[in-house]
Amino acid sequence: MYTQESSKKDYPLQEDVQTIDGIVRAYYDVISGQAGQPRDWKRDTSLHHPDALITITGKDENHNPYIRTQSLSEYHESFGVPKSGFWEYEINRETQTFGNITHVWSTYETKKEKNGPVTQRGINSIQLYYDGNRWWILSWMFDSERTDSPIPKKYK
Repeated sequence: MYTQESSKKDYPLQEDVQTIDGIVRAYYDVISGQAGQPRDWKRDTSLHHPDALITITGKDENHNPYIRTQSLSEYHESFGVPKSGFWEYEINRETQTFGNITHVWSTYETKKEKNGPVTQRGINSIQLYYDGNRWWILSWMFDSERTDSPIPKKYK
């Protein structure tokens, strides 16, 4: 969550990038916050590899699948400053690691109020890379739960 105090921090924060748990926790933390509150894009940028790719998938109003890819800076610009509160929480995780790469399959739920009712659920697919000193987010994509695509029980 962005605060004036966080804007003075030197990024990356070691607790954000030294472990898989730390980088996933930070991934969710930077996107969450109150209505009208700018997000801490400086912190978010410190989590992502400079060549990171963001992919958004879903279905349009006619139920046709779509995919949109963008750079991290394009994602930050498109997210903007939310007009309503948005909190995203991880509720389940499956992790696969081989060598210096890790795939995190992370089920999430969103809320418009920090302690309010769940408004949406979905799955984030997050690809991580360990460079010997720290973890980097290389890419992520997500899809939201829909009536025609419920989250399987094993991922809840």
